[in-house]
Amino acid sequence: MSQRAQPPFRADHVGSLLRPPALLEAREQFRTGDITRKALKQAENTAIVEAVAMQERIGLQAATDGEFRRRSWHMDFIYQLGGITKTDQQLRISMHNKTSETSFDTPGMAVTSRVELEEPIFADDFLFLSHTVSSALPKLTIPSPSMVHYRAGASAVDRTVYPDLDQFWADLSTAYADEVRAVHDLGCRYLQLDDTSLAYLNDPAQRAVMAARGEDADHQHLRYIKQINAALADRPSDMAVTTHMCRGNYRSSWAAEGGYDYVAEALFGELDVDGFFCEFDDERSGTFAPLRFVPPGKQVVLGLVTTKSGALEDADALKRRIDEAAKYLPLDQLCLSPQCGFSSTVDGNALTVEEQWAKLRLVVEVAADVWK
Repeated sequence: MSQRAQPPFRADHVGSLLRPPALLEAREQFRTGDITRKALKQAENTAIVEAVAMQERIGLQAATDGEFRRRSWHMDFIYQLGGITKTDQQLRISMHNKTSETSFDTPGMAVTSRVELEEPIFADDFLFLSHTVSSALPKLTIPSPSMVHYRAGASAVDRTVYPDLDQFWADLSTAYADEVRAVHDLGCRYLQLDDTSLAYLNDPAQRAVMAARGEDADHQHLRYIKQINAALADRPSDMAVTTHMCRGNYRSSWAAEGGYDYVAEALFGELDVDGFFCEFDDERSGTFAPLRFVPPGKQVVLGLVTTKSGALEDADALKRRIDEAAKYLPLDQLCLSPQCGFSSTVDGNALTVEEQWAKLRLVVEVAADVWK
């Protein structure tokens, strides 16, 4: 057993990091007109350089830019796709945690013309990251194609543009395939598709919501898997692609619960990615039993370290959970990470920057012990 030379790595992380106070202050100053966009970008650059250096000092083999230039892990990307329009409609997103309920409003979206990639998305962000790393592999995170559909469904698609929804799906996958090739040309060798839908759909309550708006909730995960595979079908052989799945992550709250059982056989058996980042930090995520469907050659990154609180996990307890997962999947096919990002939106989760780095150090230390 040894460390992996290719991603996903034995010690890995999902991507987003808490925005440091100086960057949050610069964002607020930009919002109020007190600084220019150029000044905000410089603040972002400074924060990213420091975050990358910390990831490398900790010993992570992959580094991200913390998604510091984004407000949202997915909508900042989706609104840049050709054919996607931000609407005035406000969508209410309900979340909850162990003690309270919360919600937030977000602008809606509509498909108003043919979906296409007008230019590579996050290209400048990735180039800055790739020029900043010294020892780590630069990792780019983008939302999966599923996320264009999951929030509003087919009702967001203008049927005069797409009388046949199959053409919408085909165009969406083509746009993503173009993005994959474009970022590979920029040097990206580690791409992650973030996808909450494939975890949400395990929750009967989420499937009921989807069915109520006229979708085929019982089979929607099969459509999503098909379209992701179409987007990745011609990806370059030297690009590693993973997917991350969680049940929502906003200010330490979540939207769904339930194990991976409902989607597991199709998800693990058919989705053409190199690794699966799976949320397993508490009972909401179910058991490790669905991992029995993971075929040889695929990695599962166990998200055992929570990003939703600052309490540091016990190293021995993590090792015992890894041993438990290894009853369903060989240890050599397992890796370790936090269960989600630390700041899927600019707001961030309820822990400190110091607690964040302590958790990432723990991931590296435990992985070094387990996979000597």
